[in-house]
Amino acid sequence: MEPNRLPVTDFSKLEPGCCCPAFDPKPWDNLDLHFRERRFVRAKTHSAMHIPLDMGPVFARTWEAIKQSGADDREFVILSDDSSAWHGEHFFSVTKDVPGLDNVTLTGDFVTRVFEGPYRDAYVWVGEMRSDIEDMGHTMGRLFFYYTTCPKCAERRGKNYVVGVGEVL
Repeated sequence: MEPNRLPVTDFSKLEPGCCCPAFDPKPWDNLDLHFRERRFVRAKTHSAMHIPLDMGPVFARTWEAIKQSGADDREFVILSDDSSAWHGEHFFSVTKDVPGLDNVTLTGDFVTRVFEGPYRDAYVWVGEMRSDIEDMGHTMGRLFFYYTTCPKCAERRGKNYVVGVGEVL
């Protein structure tokens, strides 16, 4: 895939009362992503043993600021780094800097894999991502997850897709 490109997200099919767009796993599975100073806004959440405590309000506040500034991106993704049991870092793709938020860029090469199942399986997915990258002859750097829907929408839809995004070193 071209540097800094992601599959386009269709925001025309939102769940009533939620901002989770419909997710098609096909365009996201087994991608090679190449970020070169790709723009993101970083938000931090608190967790207790990897269970997020304030994700809803943090995501809502961050997303509202992104929309208000006109930085929302049709090639949308939120990359979550949940490597700490006590906090998480979440990177919202944007088209420009957002005043008042932590504007950052990411550079690196990544591979993706789509998983389906409950969030509690994330520890299994970490091992599978590491194994996939090692089978390619590389070492895995940072690992992000793209949680494509909130728990309520996942329950309504009967599917919980999560995209692993592993850095290839």
